[in-house]
Parts: sequence; structure tokens; C-alpha cells
Amino acid sequence: MDIKQLKKDLIKYSEEIGVQKIGFTTTDTFDTLKQRLIVQQSLSFQSGFEKGSIEERTTPTQLMPKAQSIISIALAYPSRMKNAPKSRKGERRGIFARASWGKDYHDVLREKLNLLGEFLQEKLDGAAYKAMVDTGELSDRAVAERAGIGFVGKNCNLITEEYGSWVYLGELITNIPFEPDEPIEEGCGDCNICVDSCPTGALIEGGQLNAQRCVAYQTLTKNFLPDEFREKLGNRIYGCDTCQLVCPKNKGMDYHLHPEMEPDPELAKPKLIPLLKISNREFKENFGNMSGSWRGKKPIQRNAIVALAHYKDETSIETLEDLMHNDPRPVIRGTAAWAIGKIGRSDACEMIEEAMSKETDDDVLFEMEKGLDFFKEKV
Repeated sequence: MDIKQLKKDLIKYSEEIGVQKIGFTTTDTFDTLKQRLIVQQSLSFQSGFEKGSIEERTTPTQLMPKAQSIISIALAYPSRMKNAPKSRKGERRGIFARASWGKDYHDVLREKLNLLGEFLQEKLDGAAYKAMVDTGELSDRAVAERAGIGFVGKNCNLITEEYGSWVYLGELITNIPFEPDEPIEEGCGDCNICVDSCPTGALIEGGQLNAQRCVAYQTLTKNFLPDEFREKLGNRIYGCDTCQLVCPKNKGMDYHLHPEMEPDPELAKPKLIPLLKISNREFKENFGNMSGSWRGKKPIQRNAIVALAHYKDETSIETLEDLMHNDPRPVIRGTAAWAIGKIGRSDACEMIEEAMSKETDDDVLFEMEKGLDFFKEKV
């Protein structure tokens, strides 16, 4: 089989199935990434969601011993929502990050990657592949950068010339010796807007992220949200797009090329109060197809409570009071009490003190004290 022709055929097929960009690279060790990961680990900057050891994350042949090349793909997703609902007094809304709009991108990219893999197997006897999207050991961004898809910016996102950083990435490790493409040399230059705009200072320097300070990471945690991040959360209930929204490379970039990626406005910007009353079954039925649902409803509901406090939404008090008294989850009870104090309606002190008289969890009681402190400061 002519491998050069196979590469051309695969590129053409990728276009036919709706892949925006495709690139090829070697299975050499990702040495630069390896050093960065070692530094990240030494500084305790890891999120804890990473899969595999540093060796596995930077050495493709550890994942597929007979691997000879890696194919990287990029799919563009929307950055703007059509007919976005407004957040109004009494009907305040939260926001999911754009990477969670529409159908779960893991499923969309896996489908494309498997189609590409099956195409190779039909064309070449003995062709083998291993597909990865986000949750695999390899760094999608490092693979895409070396495959010439784009360059990794100071905001740690892969930036393409055509679509900015609004792209999903995935890769196929294969046993076929495809000729590698040339990496792109372009970079951010002197621009430092994303680093300066990060709400929590999580971008330490160009290309180095303290994942545990990232707002997107904090929206995924299941315990009480640290106080310093509550002030930064705003109305975000999953993820954070700030470092992408401020990037000059993303100016004017908004592509609607995949119907399955189009957001349902009522899900991507949901009303916050109904979100606090939703059952597990309703959550799964409504949000289960979105990538932002993978941690379950608890972190999202906790974030929704913080968002209501951010809005100082007095219409949510009755719902929050019910949660403070009756929710079986300490994180939700405590955050609700904190929010009641933060919102500061005239009867907040009485509400919290009544709940305190029945509360036995020390962490919840601590949050109740914080709520009372807000009220006392106001008075």
C-alpha cells in the first residue's frame, strides 16, 4: 500500500465526515511536555483528573507498543449562542462553558475517530489504532501542536488559525508510518491578556497552569467551594471561558458546523432556582447528554447556590431555606446557609439561627456562622 496516497485519501475522507482539521505526527516522546509535567507535579499544580503516569502521558509507545504515527483531529464548536435567554430579576440564570454546549464532545469525536480508524482498516490489512479524546493518557493539545493543527497559547489552549481555540481535539495512535506534518511556529508574542485576565491567577506564566486555582477546575469539585473562589465564580456553574473570550486570536471566531454541537439555550443557560429542585432522574434526562454533567448534579447545584448569592437574589430565599433545613447533603445545606447570609434579607439571621439549632454537622455549622457574619456586617 502506498502510505503517501493513503494519507491523502484519509485527509479527503476526514473532510467528508465533517472534520475541520487533521494532522499527522510521530510517536516520539513528548520531551517538552514531559519536563512541564514534572514541574507541574513538583509544584502540586495538577488537578487530580489526569490519567496515567508522566511516562504514559508522554510516551505513545507505552500505550501502543507497535505505534508508528499519531493522527490528530480538530472539530470547531460555537462560541456564541443563538437566541440566548436573558438573566432577569427573579429568573436568574447560570452558564455552562462553551465546551459543554450541545452533545457531549467526547461522543462526537470518538465517532469521528472510529470512522477514520475503520477507514484505515478497510484500506490496509493489519492496520490498528487506539482512539483518545480528552480522558486518555496523551495530551490532546501537545499532539495537535506537534501535528501542525495549531499552537498552544499562553492560556494553555490549542489555537488554530482558522477557528481560534474553539476546537475539540482527539487523536488516533496507529501502527502505520504516516509522514509527519510540520508544527506551526506562530505564538502569542508579547500578548499577555489571558494571563492578566484570569480571575484567580491560575495562569502562572505562558503555558503553565495551576489547575487547582483554575475556576473551571473549582466548578468540578464536590466539597465546599473555598471562600476566595466563591467571589470569582459569578454565574458560572460549569467551566470557565475567560481566557478564551479575551484572546485576540478568537476575535470574530464563531462556527456552527455541527448541528449536534448547537446548545439548547435553556440547558446551556439554565434558570438557577429550578436547578436546585431538580431530581436525579430529571438531571440525567435534561443534562445527561452534555459533557458538563459528568460530575453529577451536586457540584452544579452548589455552584448555582453561589451564583444566586452573587446576584443577591431574594426570590431564591425560600428555596435556599428549604435546602438549608432539609437537603441530606452537608455541602448543599451549608452553602445554602452561607448564601442566605450573603443575600442578606432582613430575616436572614432568624432563618439561619433556627437551622443552626437543629444542625449537627460541624462543616455546615461553620458555613452558617459565615452566613451570620455577612448579616452582622450589613447591620
